[in-house]
Amino acid sequence: MAEFKNKVIYQIYPKSFCDSNGDGLGDLRGVTSKLDYLAELGVSCLWLTPFFPSPQRDNGYDVADYRAVDPRFGTMADLEELIREADKRGIGLMLDMVFNHTSTEHAWFQRALAGEKKYQDYYIFKEGSPDKAPTNWVSKFGGPAWEYLPALGKWYLHLFDVSQADLNWENPEVRAELADILRFWKAKGIQGFRFDVVNLISKPAVYEDDHQGDGRRFYTDGPKVHQYLQELAAAGGIEGMITVGEMSSTSLENCIGYTAPDRHELSMCFNFHHLKVDYKNGDKWALMPPDRMALKKLFTLWQEGMQAGGGWNALFWCNHDQPRAVSRFGDDKTYWAESAKMLGAAIHLMRGTPYIYQGEEIGMTNAGFGSIEQYRDVESLNYYQILQQQGKTPAEALEILAARSRDNGRTPMQWDGSENAGFTTGTPWIGLPENYTHINAAAQTGDPDSIFAFYKQLVALRKEKPVISQGNIEFLYPDDPDLLAYRRFDGESELLVLCNLTGKAASLPLPEGWAGAARLLGNYPALAGVPAALRPYECLVLER
Repeated sequence: MAEFKNKVIYQIYPKSFCDSNGDGLGDLRGVTSKLDYLAELGVSCLWLTPFFPSPQRDNGYDVADYRAVDPRFGTMADLEELIREADKRGIGLMLDMVFNHTSTEHAWFQRALAGEKKYQDYYIFKEGSPDKAPTNWVSKFGGPAWEYLPALGKWYLHLFDVSQADLNWENPEVRAELADILRFWKAKGIQGFRFDVVNLISKPAVYEDDHQGDGRRFYTDGPKVHQYLQELAAAGGIEGMITVGEMSSTSLENCIGYTAPDRHELSMCFNFHHLKVDYKNGDKWALMPPDRMALKKLFTLWQEGMQAGGGWNALFWCNHDQPRAVSRFGDDKTYWAESAKMLGAAIHLMRGTPYIYQGEEIGMTNAGFGSIEQYRDVESLNYYQILQQQGKTPAEALEILAARSRDNGRTPMQWDGSENAGFTTGTPWIGLPENYTHINAAAQTGDPDSIFAFYKQLVALRKEKPVISQGNIEFLYPDDPDLLAYRRFDGESELLVLCNLTGKAASLPLPEGWAGAARLLGNYPALAGVPAALRPYECLVLER
């Protein structure tokens, strides 16, 4: 199943991508209108975050109907047009399937509430008295993971929001239902699937209190998760399609199991360990500069570890839940273009399948919001209050949100320098960074030195050079915190990737035999010969 290895996937958050009807919300027809831009970038597949009917308690990850389109994003006919038009340009669509839980507004849950035994067995209901939950587990969004329903005299499990009831994967009818949903979308021409928090679907045989943590050790990478994924791949008819699992708090060993080709589970995995290296004492809401040594060690562990076990990584810096990489790991002021290009090269040349999140290819930055009224994300609004309860001033709380809020990744795509960055003719659902007047797609698509042009090169190189898509990887200089360096090799050719992770010059020790190598790629004008030092945020790729 090597066909996904030379591809690059582009993530679209439809609500913020392009608005075709002026209501301030992005929609499916907006995506269709930008397909030529995406074809020029060279991406092979578009992952769209959920556009299914939803009460939107968790941005659409609370699905009320898996086989329909929420009217705020358009119609099924709009989606079918998008599939057809993308296909004409050689681009496939990947849908985001939320199979750990449904919205409590889903018909299945509503029928369970109405007392239908069949549908109560679709969820995890436990008998009990109203004053004692079945376990002391904590929801990922805070508060208890159980909710009591007086009308039924039962508790139901929700590892996320109270409106997101966990499905009972022990029930073969549930598994058959979910496989049928995959076949429904495959018949429509969908070519790939991303599975949300899919390593949480297998719950323990016995539910017990956790006296060491929040309960996650009992259900993360649970007892039957590999069996369930193998069954879903076979019954859903998705073997050979591009599939990616989002893995919460997972382990390297399990991700090898999820993605090794002979296991027939998934093509690749997302893990998030590298995006916690700037969490002070592991706390997302405590700021510190990124720990570059920790970042290098995690890349080495996951890249070389997945290689040794035959697994496959999904490579990414940004998504709809993360701040913008150039503001976080680069420098979005002085070395904006240089650091945006370096960060792109750093992961696109690794072993795995790279993901570009909308706007990353033009160097979009964090939002720079200065007041709480500008934020929309429920998590951010909650933490603005929590941080002040912990003793922070409103100004300190806002400084933390400016660095950490998920809204940083959700501001509208910056298409041009006109009002609202060409995203909408109406009032956008969330505001834009002031820099859209000069950071936008229109300013970059014709410029051979732009961040967009650099990303276009990275996408093309992965298709052209088997050493990037298929070759081995080995990390170099493990003790140098400023230099991320690795080589890619396949017995026929060899690349050396050198990235200065800092805003100051970094010494450049070259391995033996590389002094006369050709320069394949760089984010600065070339110098005669190989330099003795890398300039701030410089990346240099040599080939021999």
